[in-house]
Amino acid sequence: MSTTTPRPEAPAAVPVRLVRHGVLCLRLRWRLAALGALLDGHSFWATGRQRSQLGRMLRGSQVVVSAWQGSTLVGFGRATSDGVFRAVLWDVVVAENHQGQGLGRRIVEELLASRPVAAAERVYLMTTTGEGFYEKLGFSRVDSQRLMLKQTSG
Repeated sequence: MSTTTPRPEAPAAVPVRLVRHGVLCLRLRWRLAALGALLDGHSFWATGRQRSQLGRMLRGSQVVVSAWQGSTLVGFGRATSDGVFRAVLWDVVVAENHQGQGLGRRIVEELLASRPVAAAERVYLMTTTGEGFYEKLGFSRVDSQRLMLKQTSG
């Protein structure tokens, strides 16, 4: 006779919920430390941003989308646009343990569906390592244009 104790079932994974923030981005402004930690831990281009800078960044973005698993921030993206001709996607980042599950796609699709971005004639983004990911979402490499940069102290 076996006296094996049944194993408890693993708790169901908490679903990831997307939030398209209003102009004030209140949920994120209250959680700037969480946003900084996500950017520090899961991007190379956005590390070391100060809370005050993150607050200004949010205020200057027309569209902000965050992804939450319970109370944990696991994804983020933002966009700026003139609402007519040009829009730019910025800072799309997904926590490494959530990558490959469609979350980045959901964030980008939510940004693209927003009124200021959807109304723009062209949507731009810059990427160093995500070219294949963005191509699957309809973006294409543009060799006829050149990225120009003027470094300032900010």
